[in-house]
Amino acid sequence: METQTQTKQRTSRNLIIFTISIMVVGWLGWLLAYLGGDEDSRGLGMLIWLVSPLVVSLLLRAFAGDGWKDIGIKPDFRGNVGWYLVSIFIYPLAVALVILIGAALGGSSFPDLAPDKMALFMAALTGGFIPTFIKNIFEEFSWRGYLAPKIFMLGLNDMVSHLIVGAIWAVWHLPYYFGLIDVAELHGYTSLNLVTFMPLVVIGITVSSIAFDEIRLITGSVWPAVLMHSTSNIVIVTLLLGGYITTSPGAEVWFTPGMHGILSIVVITLIGVGLFRWRTRKMMNG
Repeated sequence: METQTQTKQRTSRNLIIFTISIMVVGWLGWLLAYLGGDEDSRGLGMLIWLVSPLVVSLLLRAFAGDGWKDIGIKPDFRGNVGWYLVSIFIYPLAVALVILIGAALGGSSFPDLAPDKMALFMAALTGGFIPTFIKNIFEEFSWRGYLAPKIFMLGLNDMVSHLIVGAIWAVWHLPYYFGLIDVAELHGYTSLNLVTFMPLVVIGITVSSIAFDEIRLITGSVWPAVLMHSTSNIVIVTLLLGGYITTSPGAEVWFTPGMHGILSIVVITLIGVGLFRWRTRKMMNG
């Protein structure tokens, strides 16, 4: 029977294999897109980058001793319906708060609430949700379905574990921002240069892992994290790429609702810490 020490050693080994593999394959996807120089090559490179973490995690579960018990595939609706609702509304409410504060301080504008604009906005949200949801199944069953529970098995401090998961998740995104995403789309998302944008988005993704991991721990399922990731993507991307919100010159770094906004980073960090405190207090109280 495997001892606890042997389990941690195997987990550590597999985490190293997972991290190195997804980084290498992700950049290979970027290289394929770069060398091809067309939309088909970019699409194939994007697909390789996106699916590689899930594929590697499934291989490690099947053939490297990680097993399947902590994958979190069961929805576990019983007792978690409220948390499913929380996962849907966390990011829309966080975005609304950032927009309100930014507008109050003169750093950003309110979205145009004219009926025709709102109809287009809602159509973009509903039309893009299913593809976004499917994309995030691949992501969240890699990060919250594999990486997070394996990091937690090492017995580290919870916050340290969250930040390790977030840092790996953030660095994995680098090929995406450095060329897998279309340049025009990136320029529609942010006006910041990469020297400013990249450190901020890495920090933003890293700290957002606290909220995502906590939802996973609270519910015992990955599906609420899939929902939360999907609502964050569709709301933020639609607002920014659709031009529904603008920021004053020099204010984007502070007031954008995107992951690279300082106010957004603060808000989602506070939400994550709040979820952490709620869970740990509940555990202490039995």
